[in-house]
Amino acid sequence: MAKQRKIIHVDMDAFFASVEQRDFPELRGKPLIVGGQPDSRGVVAACSYEARKFGIHSAMACSRAYRLCPQAVFVRPRFEAYREVSQQIREIFWRYASQVEPLSLDEAYLDVTYTEAFNGSATLIAKAIKQEILAETGLTASAGVSYNKFLAKIASDMDKPNGLYLIRPEQGEQFVSTLPIGKFHGIGPATEAKMKKLGIHTGHDLRQKSLVELTEHFGKSGQYYFNIARAIDERPVRSQRIRKSLGKETTFAEDILSVPELTQILLELAEQVLESLSKHQLKGKTVTVKVKYANFQQVTRSQTLDHSIGFADLQEWIPALLARTEAGHQPVRLVGLSLSGFEAPVVDDNGQAQLDLTFNHVF
Repeated sequence: MAKQRKIIHVDMDAFFASVEQRDFPELRGKPLIVGGQPDSRGVVAACSYEARKFGIHSAMACSRAYRLCPQAVFVRPRFEAYREVSQQIREIFWRYASQVEPLSLDEAYLDVTYTEAFNGSATLIAKAIKQEILAETGLTASAGVSYNKFLAKIASDMDKPNGLYLIRPEQGEQFVSTLPIGKFHGIGPATEAKMKKLGIHTGHDLRQKSLVELTEHFGKSGQYYFNIARAIDERPVRSQRIRKSLGKETTFAEDILSVPELTQILLELAEQVLESLSKHQLKGKTVTVKVKYANFQQVTRSQTLDHSIGFADLQEWIPALLARTEAGHQPVRLVGLSLSGFEAPVVDDNGQAQLDLTFNHVF
């Protein structure tokens, strides 16, 4: 009989801001924003819980954050410090998990199905991990415990900060049925709005829709929505992650309207992307140009060729793809370029991919 999977999702609390408040005690208790300056074109990379009380959140323009909270303290990110702490917490994860799948510097999935510590109790393992993180880094983390990644991810956000939330196998379907659709991981604002127009407001509503209906309205994602409405998520925790594209992007200090200038910038990014691909001994067949306008609206335009893309191809296709945007008519604040459709995978992180494991009784 296969063991029931036990998955933990660990998410550091206000990570960048918490590191800053730990290292600089004078920042503690203050509304803190990590990112650009209030008069810059930057965005909020992270903010303290004191700042969140004013409605500030990550990815918000720093100028807007300042208007919401003029007394906030703005600091530049120190990514080396964050990476150092990230490495510390990952080492803690590996003390308990057979597989660790980092999602970013401050969060990861852990598979503890076969961990023998604490008699195999995933809840006690999660508690121990939180305690070790606090003892070794001085920072708090929240953890979600469940039998799949979808539920573990949602659980970690249920009791922040410094939370620990468990969703047992027998609770999964009922939990999902009462969950507002906007709380579903993988459903963004645009999809949420579309679902509400279809009368889908909760997991219960989502479950009433057939696979055919969901596929008709949401394409390939329909299968995912169909499954999570039933608390089903068979994705394994993978220590080895496959990168599907490589790209570069840049944000301008001032908006650019000139198409020739944007084209030249994209060609410079193209050279960097091709150099990165060369280091991995890879070539891509699909080129994608990303454009973000001054009003923060964003579009992408792609072209797939029947051969591996070289610089000459990009010299031809970058202007063509740019012409399919509003560049030249609308000011542009960011451009990016990526290549995908690799002939072989690019591998990130450590460890080795593992087959899905399917759970025990002690949570």
